[in-house]
Amino acid sequence: MTSHCSSSVAIVTVSMRDEDGDCVLALQLASRVDQLRKIREAVKEAIESCGCSPECAADVVMAVDEACQNVIRHAYREDPGGAIELEIKRCGEDLVVYVQDSAPAVDPKEVKPRDLDEIRPGGLGTHLIREMMDSAEFIRPRSGRGNLLRMVKRIR
Repeated sequence: MTSHCSSSVAIVTVSMRDEDGDCVLALQLASRVDQLRKIREAVKEAIESCGCSPECAADVVMAVDEACQNVIRHAYREDPGGAIELEIKRCGEDLVVYVQDSAPAVDPKEVKPRDLDEIRPGGLGTHLIREMMDSAEFIRPRSGRGNLLRMVKRIR
C-alpha cells in the first residue's frame, strides 16, 4: 500500500494504517536525536510536494519533530535501540500523520503540556503539537503494542 511513497530517507513498504488516502511518506528510523534532521527534511520535502503552503509545511514539520522528540526522550528514555515509524497520507484536503513507537504504552490522559505560566525550558511539545495541527490524538496501534499518535492538518 505504501509502495508509491518517495523520499530521500529509508522507506518502509508496510502500511500500519487503515486510513484511505495516498501515502506521501513512510519512514522507519532509530530513536536517536541525530535522526531528527533527516525526519524534518523528509517531511518538508514530502508535504511541499502535496501543495502545502510554506506556513502549513512549517507547522507540520514542527509538530512531527516535537512528536519524535517526545518518543525519543519520554517513550524510549533516549535508548537508541527503539524505532520510530512515521507515515503521512493525503486524504482529500487533509494530511494525516502517524507517529508510532513500540515503547510501553502511555495513558493518553497523562500526556499533557505543562502549565504555560511555569517559566522553564522544555515541556511544551504537546502544547506546540496541538497549536500547529488541526487535531492530535492517541489511537490504539493495530499490534496492540506501543503508542500511536494521529495528527491531522488541513492543507492550506
